[in-house]
Amino acid sequence: MKKFNIRKVLDGLTASSSSASPQPGNRENDTIQENLQSEHFQLCKTVRHGFPYQPSAMAFDPVQKILAIGTQSGALRLFGRAGVECYCQHESGSAVIQLQFLINEGALVSALADDSIHLWNLRQKLPAVLHSLKFNRERITFLHLPFQSKWLYVGTERGNIHIVNVESFTLSGYVIMWNKAIELSSKTHPGPVVHISDNPMDEGKLLIGFECGIVVLWDLRTKKADYRYNYDEAIHSVAWHHEGKQFVCSHSDGTLTIWNIRTPAKPAQIITPHGKQPKDGKKPEPCKPILKVEYKTTRAGDPFMVLSGGLSYDTVGRRACLTVMHGKSTAVLEMDYPIVDFLTLCETPYPNDFQEPYAVVILLEKDLVVIDLAQIGYPIFENPYPLTLHESPVTCCEYFADCPAELIPAFYSVGSRQKRQGYSKKEWPVSGGNWGQGTQSYPEIIITGHADGSIKFWDASAIMLQVLYKLKTAKVFEKARSKEDKPSTDIVDEDPFAIQMLSWCPESRMLCVAGVSAHVIIYRFSKQEVTTEVVQLLEVRMPYELNDVDSPEAAGEQTPAVSTPGASSSPQTALPPVQTHPSTSSNSSDGPRDNVPCLKVRCSPLKQSPGYQVDLVVQLLWVSGEPPQQITSLALNSAYGLVVFGNSNGLAVVDYFQKTLLMNVGVQELHGSADPFQRQPRSPRKARQPSGGGGLCDANDGSNAAEDRCKSPTSGSASPCNSDEENKHQNFIDKSTVLCLTLNTFFPFQWARLGSSSHEMCHGVLFCFVPPISPVKSKSRRFSKTVANDFAKMSRKLSTIPDQKQDSDAKDSSFSRSRSSSVTSLEREAREVISSFHFSETMGRKGEAVAGPSLWVGTSQGNMLVLPLTVPPSSDLRMQQAPAVSFGGAVTRLKGGVLTMATLDSVGAPLLPPYEVWYDPNLPDEREEKDRWKRRRPATPPGGQEGAAETHYIVLCSEKQAEVLVLPSQNSVFKHNITEASFVLRADVVQMPAGSCIACFCANGHIMALSLPSLRPLLDVNYLPLTDMRIARTFCFSNLGQALYLTSPTEIQRMTYSQETCDNLQEMLCELFTPVETPEAPNRGFFKGLFGGGAQSLDREDLFGEVAAGKASRSLAQHIPGPGGMEGMKGAASGVVGELARTRMALDERGQKLGELEERTAAMMASADSFSKHAHDMMLKYKDKKWYQL
Repeated sequence: MKKFNIRKVLDGLTASSSSASPQPGNRENDTIQENLQSEHFQLCKTVRHGFPYQPSAMAFDPVQKILAIGTQSGALRLFGRAGVECYCQHESGSAVIQLQFLINEGALVSALADDSIHLWNLRQKLPAVLHSLKFNRERITFLHLPFQSKWLYVGTERGNIHIVNVESFTLSGYVIMWNKAIELSSKTHPGPVVHISDNPMDEGKLLIGFECGIVVLWDLRTKKADYRYNYDEAIHSVAWHHEGKQFVCSHSDGTLTIWNIRTPAKPAQIITPHGKQPKDGKKPEPCKPILKVEYKTTRAGDPFMVLSGGLSYDTVGRRACLTVMHGKSTAVLEMDYPIVDFLTLCETPYPNDFQEPYAVVILLEKDLVVIDLAQIGYPIFENPYPLTLHESPVTCCEYFADCPAELIPAFYSVGSRQKRQGYSKKEWPVSGGNWGQGTQSYPEIIITGHADGSIKFWDASAIMLQVLYKLKTAKVFEKARSKEDKPSTDIVDEDPFAIQMLSWCPESRMLCVAGVSAHVIIYRFSKQEVTTEVVQLLEVRMPYELNDVDSPEAAGEQTPAVSTPGASSSPQTALPPVQTHPSTSSNSSDGPRDNVPCLKVRCSPLKQSPGYQVDLVVQLLWVSGEPPQQITSLALNSAYGLVVFGNSNGLAVVDYFQKTLLMNVGVQELHGSADPFQRQPRSPRKARQPSGGGGLCDANDGSNAAEDRCKSPTSGSASPCNSDEENKHQNFIDKSTVLCLTLNTFFPFQWARLGSSSHEMCHGVLFCFVPPISPVKSKSRRFSKTVANDFAKMSRKLSTIPDQKQDSDAKDSSFSRSRSSSVTSLEREAREVISSFHFSETMGRKGEAVAGPSLWVGTSQGNMLVLPLTVPPSSDLRMQQAPAVSFGGAVTRLKGGVLTMATLDSVGAPLLPPYEVWYDPNLPDEREEKDRWKRRRPATPPGGQEGAAETHYIVLCSEKQAEVLVLPSQNSVFKHNITEASFVLRADVVQMPAGSCIACFCANGHIMALSLPSLRPLLDVNYLPLTDMRIARTFCFSNLGQALYLTSPTEIQRMTYSQETCDNLQEMLCELFTPVETPEAPNRGFFKGLFGGGAQSLDREDLFGEVAAGKASRSLAQHIPGPGGMEGMKGAASGVVGELARTRMALDERGQKLGELEERTAAMMASADSFSKHAHDMMLKYKDKKWYQL
């Protein structure tokens, strides 16, 4: 706190000294009341969405209708009805090998690869471990928990079976040793236990399957084997017939053996489902192993036999299959991914009754599929969970909380038309649990960009996640039919359509997308279907200078030597015409590629469904054999109709209303006379040979100009948008003009639109002067190729050396850093990259009294620049006249690259940029409405004085620092060093219920919050160390204390840093356990009860209890009390109300069970009275009759 007070005093002195000569009405030193305090912040995880990454086990509670999935990282995901999801994690992180529900008890047993078993309590909203048992001497291979039993059978790798009491999690002294089970039936060890189950009709008989092929029917009472069944092939699984007279085994040679329990000599039947039957009666050819089989019976038809694997070995390359055998029919269902496990869902939980299967849940490596067994063709159910997040790898992510309320219904209406047909008509069978009762009601939207060029919009309201709409950006481009047809201009080997970043305006519904192939696509939202005959295309040439005469070494900075094949100092000096078809520029096979884009825009008409429809495509071109650099920053403003993007070469401003390029300028030219490298202005043109044009000019001059297009810049060839005919129209700017342009002067000039004889006036300045860079051609894995730029940026940051201050009086201007990019093999270079943009309605120039449109630009070297904009005041003029962009010069410099910017008004409230109100572009009536073009500007803050000069604040956050400048004086009033040893990965200015702040996520795992505008530290928690580039690429903050990141390739982790949300989290979370009555046991029938043909029960307590079996060895396993016990539950309870609610629920459940017992007792008494009465009447009727009278 002492350090902070000193900094605050120094900042106050700086502000006082900078405003020593105040102007009339200057309010720079006014104190702003800040309401945000540290107690408003608390960090916690909320929910996890997506498909469980690397699943390994699955279980289902047929009464509660809850599905559990375990993963190789020790995670548990539980699913109920749509919107009911829960995530929990084993502390050890070992893989889950098996799961077993305590059916209708609200508990789950998990077995891990570290030979531990855990009991989870599911009766609380956040499941916790009640008990754990760690085996020390044996490895666990199989679990079996009979229905309505508290004794758990544990099979081990040594072939032994131990028995655990799930109530106390203690071992019984009753042990089934492998040598007693097999005796002399085998001379060798039988291998691990692969199956345990009790006979459905006799709980005292236990069926034990060993890996070698031996199956033993063990009598628990007599402690000896009744029967032993031998087969030559290894066993993978065993399944009972519900009558307990037969069982079926699946083997490693692709066969199924069906055994009668009383005839162990040989199997009653051998089936090879996918084997070819030889005509001579020989044994079928071996097939792949059948990994699992289930045998389910029905009352009214043939039984179902469901199995995975078993395909013939000659089916090379065939996908994984699930086989359903029903009577004489066999259905083979191909899956998209390998099968991990499957379960057959049945109507009854009792194993001794007809099973009546109705669905099969199939857990794949990357998907979850449920098949309807009751309908012809076995259709699949429509999955209500957000498990398609990873359908294509996620490459970028954005989170928008408190969006306009009409957005979600609009997206749902257009997205509902995209749903597939042919699903089962029945409801989703996993229907357990209840939704939370949270009060959070504001709409939230998550947008994910993917490697295949698709973009998905998700409804994230109320801690749920549901896909709303999917946009495929790859439809805009031509697709290569084969690898041979793949264009040689690709800068990435795979996923050329991958989304790199996006900018979205929720109010206007405008969407701008940047891809890895250096392309930008601008979309408008429409509810009407339209066919676009020609896709509007704008090609931009952003060359860079390869022979830097005035190197940065003149300014004292070291730059490693790089190869310089040529030099050119000619900037672009004319606006490129919009292309109505893909560029026809050709690249010679014996020369470098030039003026060609990385992707080819489709020429045929494009049918665009309701939703987002392409408005303009912008592509960067190859320049002299060098590929365009990937886009590093992107911004859109719907009120101005502008899109701006930048990379390591410079920035470009595009007017998407008129489909024109307003500015194309190199990074160094942005600084003008304030260039940090102190470059001298030079002539943008040299003596050159006449050029026939290029990809940005008329397409009809293609063949004659191919030679000129491929020339090196050293040959003096002109920019491709300057042709000889344009020379006649005086479209070139002479040297003096360009020098004036460098000094922040704007000149109008004319250019001809392709296919039009009319000339239009456009304001713009075009430069291209960028330091050298090596072409990037990533050869890494597919996922890294799609995000090569992100890897390069992160690698550069990770190698940042400590700051070296040269002069104490140099205010951050001496800050420099060395960086390298090992991931993409870029040479160490001292180049400046455009890192961020911010549109604002504020005072762009120093001392300016009136707020106006402006564009703020941040670079990777911490430079902050401003570009004032001149936008026509009315919508009519805006459609006729393009905005003008001028240079405002450098504002300040921070340590590290600039990450984010925001504007505050005079009372410290966020000054949001103006936006256009959405209208449907395909409805003429809406287009003609004038009020649709009105821009909403923030109202004058309360307390504003009439005639007083307005004061704004610009908030800047870099990788190292945060700074607040007051406008229009551009004086620094607050500065805070966020981190010294690490760097900030993501920073956002967010709105909280009590105010606004800067939220930061650092590479060392710290999440911090700083107040605005004073930059007081409000939160600093060591939360998540940077262990994966995925986290750095996808972490994002949103308003009202929400944040998320991609925790695995298939899962999104949501979190909150709001104390209010943390307090209400218990109410918002879903409930997994709901009181449900257990179905009645099957009726044994009169004759089965009379002659003992029904199921026989077993008092396991008498067999496995301590009195009968004794105590187990203490060295065998160690009992570990879990944090989810009663003490842990009390400590983790949300309060007295939650405790009372749970107690009341338990009492209600107990009362319900007592009521059911009372009703059953009364029914039995009535039945007994009725039987007694009928028996007495029968006795009286035949009392006095002789036997021959009957």
